[in-house]
Amino acid sequence: MPWKHILTAAMLLGATGAAGQTLPILVPLTGFLSLEGTSQRNGATLALADAAADLGVEHDISDTGTSPEVAVNAFLRAMDQDDVRAVVAPMLGTQMLALLPLATEFKMPLLTVSGTASITEQGNPYIFRFFPGDSVVKQAHARYAVEELGAKRPAVIFQTTAYGQSGRTHLAANLTELGSPPVLEEPLDVAVKDMLPVLTKARQAGADALLLHLHAGPTALVVRQAAAMGLDIPIVAGSAMHQPATAALLEPDELTGVCAETGSSPISGGHPDIETFTERYQAEFDTQPDAFALHQYDAVRMYLAALAKGAVNADDIQAALSSESYEGLAMTYKSDGTGNMAHDAVIICYDGSSRTPEIVKRYENLSGVL
Repeated sequence: MPWKHILTAAMLLGATGAAGQTLPILVPLTGFLSLEGTSQRNGATLALADAAADLGVEHDISDTGTSPEVAVNAFLRAMDQDDVRAVVAPMLGTQMLALLPLATEFKMPLLTVSGTASITEQGNPYIFRFFPGDSVVKQAHARYAVEELGAKRPAVIFQTTAYGQSGRTHLAANLTELGSPPVLEEPLDVAVKDMLPVLTKARQAGADALLLHLHAGPTALVVRQAAAMGLDIPIVAGSAMHQPATAALLEPDELTGVCAETGSSPISGGHPDIETFTERYQAEFDTQPDAFALHQYDAVRMYLAALAKGAVNADDIQAALSSESYEGLAMTYKSDGTGNMAHDAVIICYDGSSRTPEIVKRYENLSGVL
């Protein structure tokens, strides 16, 4: 039964078994992940808007910044609240790794859209990742560059964060397997503003494509400075580039021919339910949604669907997330046994005339779970 029918039926039956519970939303609203974290928060609160009151669910929001210690303290405060059955957890990999032992200690499901591969490689039964992780999207990233663009000598620029290191590892492995190993792998600190040195290195290495795995701000800086210097090789960026907030930092002509991997692209449309979600999101937040918002929305809707079907505690939520499949707006979600719920990816590209990308390639069930 689709989630909207499950939730509607629960409301009609007066499903109030969850009365008094709270869903803590722990997300980075300041720091270098503020754009992504704001999208994560918005997706979660929009999912709660329709059904939360009928199911007796309240929520509170904590800014975790970019510090693991702040995230840990926010989680511990959340555990002092009444009847918490799950937590929307931050997308920053270092924060998630710090929270995993606490999730085990409190037996508390964590719903996240973090892409860092290692968070589902710790054997932790309480982590549920609703955005395709690097083991999924980096397959699409590498395959598009090699199979569709014909890259033979790709250069990889990656962030020095846990997220960046994770993406670099999977990209290099996939590119090598496809017969096009990187000619350059260059780490970049989030504080760096001058991208000319790293772009010059890529040119000197004879790179025929530039693959980025960076956060939103650095992604925009690399794209702008590559256009300014006339680098003139294809750019296939990480998921930060698909965000409307990232594209807004650039002029449309600077985006000409730039592509990116992501789990979905709600502003690209293509399905009535996605378009309805996008309209609602714009009306509520006066900005366009991105994949982080959509996938966090789906995550919270799956949690609400479990409540509507009778989940009464955190163990029930954990069992439902571990065993059931769920037809969300972005894709169908099902755990691979380690908490990876999302298994599809798309490639989006900009044509230089607007900041709205087109989905040019879909890669489905890359992990073989569905």
